[in-house]
Amino acid sequence: MTGQVRTVDGRVAGRRGQATRQKLLDCLSEMLGSSPYRDVKVIDVARKAGTSPATFYQYFPDVEGAVLEIAEEMAKESGELADLASGRSWVGKAAWTTSEELVDGFLDFWRRNDALLRVIDLGAAEGDKRFAKIRMKILGSVTSGISDAVKELQAKNRVDKDVNAAAVAGALVTMMAGVASQPKAFQAWGVKQAEVRPNLALLVHLGITGKKPTR
Repeated sequence: MTGQVRTVDGRVAGRRGQATRQKLLDCLSEMLGSSPYRDVKVIDVARKAGTSPATFYQYFPDVEGAVLEIAEEMAKESGELADLASGRSWVGKAAWTTSEELVDGFLDFWRRNDALLRVIDLGAAEGDKRFAKIRMKILGSVTSGISDAVKELQAKNRVDKDVNAAAVAGALVTMMAGVASQPKAFQAWGVKQAEVRPNLALLVHLGITGKKPTR
């Protein structure tokens, strides 16, 4: 965490205070990966960080407020997803490589942030506009990249002009997010994770280029 950090009552936190605040966030992140979100309590986060609930409340109004802080930081990192689609080659054999790298990058990002993304999805599904906004920011970066790729192909007459680039991009990203968030479902269907990626890449390639991949 960089930049000026303030406590809940508006005071600027010193170096030690910033370190304590970051430790609380780190411990909360770790706990989200091992405990149901609703079961995580302030006292447990404070104890794990080696401090007190009173100290926690100096920096965050509640657990949800701290989760939103972590989510905002993750959303800033999601810009890397746009680079997986925008400015890449979507023609010929290169398009298949781009499709594979897009899917790999998306699934890897989701895997690294799975616990937090589950909380974000839960909050968004419950109608919390703060979580919904963060979710849109995360998915919006890669959606924009795919939309730009489709528009570029349209400009070169490689994709039909009637195709709605934003709709295609939104559908593909929603599909990838659904696949990424349900790994156990594929296991139940007898599908290995190693088989998911190439088949998902195939669907992405078809969706963007309208053609079967050249390998």
